[in-house]
Amino acid sequence: MSNQTSIQAILVCQGAEYKAVCRGLSRVTGCTPSVIPIPVGTKTNSIYLPNSQDIKKILNHPQPRVLVMGLCGSLKPKYRVGDVVLYKDCVYQENTGNTLVQKCDATFTASLQEYLQDKISVVRALTSDRIIWLKSEKRLLGQTLDTDVVDMEGFAVLEFFKSTGVTVAMVRVVSDGCDGNIPNLNLALSHDGSLQPLSFAIAMLKQPIAATRLIRGSLRGLQVLEQVTTFLFQ
Repeated sequence: MSNQTSIQAILVCQGAEYKAVCRGLSRVTGCTPSVIPIPVGTKTNSIYLPNSQDIKKILNHPQPRVLVMGLCGSLKPKYRVGDVVLYKDCVYQENTGNTLVQKCDATFTASLQEYLQDKISVVRALTSDRIIWLKSEKRLLGQTLDTDVVDMEGFAVLEFFKSTGVTVAMVRVVSDGCDGNIPNLNLALSHDGSLQPLSFAIAMLKQPIAATRLIRGSLRGLQVLEQVTTFLFQ
């Protein structure tokens, strides 16, 4: 990417997504941005981001750019497992039913769109406080909130950076389509945004068909995430 040197950091969820991005960058020669692992979830990031030493280093940089990467779920049949999406904005629905919107930086997003061209779709994302695992709920949220994909961090990241002078863009890969259920992993998600191994295993065993679907989708999504990272920075 011609302006890769202007991207100071990639923010990506800890665990498999972080490893996939690091593998993608390992194939790139020359200067690459730092990769900062962030926790899963809106509330965890609202605590983590203001207190992270890595984030404080970004804020001290003149005219910093941050790229958020990772996986997401589809809310509309148009977006399938393995599709790369570029966010224009993130929607968050409060408990009161009030809907908030945070926009990604338009210029930064346009430069990524120009570079990736036919490899991506520009989407509106929903950021959720919990894992959306039922296909019926995925499609309902897509329709009622006019959103295309879902994640658990995007809105919190945009909200944190909005008054700091940091420009943010988001590139994600669909790992879960809206045509089927995945296991309900909400009880396996701990307060710090990590998955509890025993609870995760139990949830997967309870729903073997959904678990197989989740594993296949995740593996495909991670493979594409690795590839698009290399492509962006080579």
